[in-house]
Amino acid sequence: MPKYTLEVNGKSRAVEADADMPLLYALRENLELKGPRFGCGLGQCGACTVHLNGEPVRSCMLPVSAVKDGAITTLEGLGSTARPSKLQQAFIDEQAAQCGYCINGMIMTSAALLAKNHKPSDAEIRNALAGNLCRCGTHQRIVAAVKRAAGTSGERT
Repeated sequence: MPKYTLEVNGKSRAVEADADMPLLYALRENLELKGPRFGCGLGQCGACTVHLNGEPVRSCMLPVSAVKDGAITTLEGLGSTARPSKLQQAFIDEQAAQCGYCINGMIMTSAALLAKNHKPSDAEIRNALAGNLCRCGTHQRIVAAVKRAAGTSGERT
């Protein structure tokens, strides 16, 4: 079986995997990272979102062989339970998660948005998150969390 060296959360990690194995499986099964989740397997729900070179990608659709020299960031790379990132803390403070299944994708997509746009409007937040599904319906709290992390929670946009 081929061996791949992946840069994950700032560390070089070796993975033995078939070339067409989805990155999601390598992250969850081989590297035991539980942030990215399997949702639909079709790249439509966003639960598996990670960053590849700072861009949000659906890891269920990306073969591990396509990553090459890319830098991968998972939810675990943003912060920890003991020291959550500002964005993760905002999601906690706004109680943006109900069941929590979608939150990985919501946070990872929001982090990519905030890296490019430090003060997004409500419309820009909703547009960025349009491809991420939340069945619990916490969309308003998710938008509020992104605004809190951006420091714009009291502003009308």
